[in-house]
Amino acid sequence: MTDIAVPTVVNEAPRPKTYDAQELMPDGRPACIVLGDQSYFLRITRAGKLILTK
Repeated sequence: MTDIAVPTVVNEAPRPKTYDAQELMPDGRPACIVLGDQSYFLRITRAGKLILTK
């Protein structure tokens, strides 16, 4: 009887949290995101793109 190679199962990385930009900014105003002592503003352009500024 020969040994059968068993494929190794690779665990996938956990999926990152997902946020809907429209839900973060329902009124269309920029959302403020804080990292440490810095504030950043996330906004949606008229073309539907996201811009993050300091």
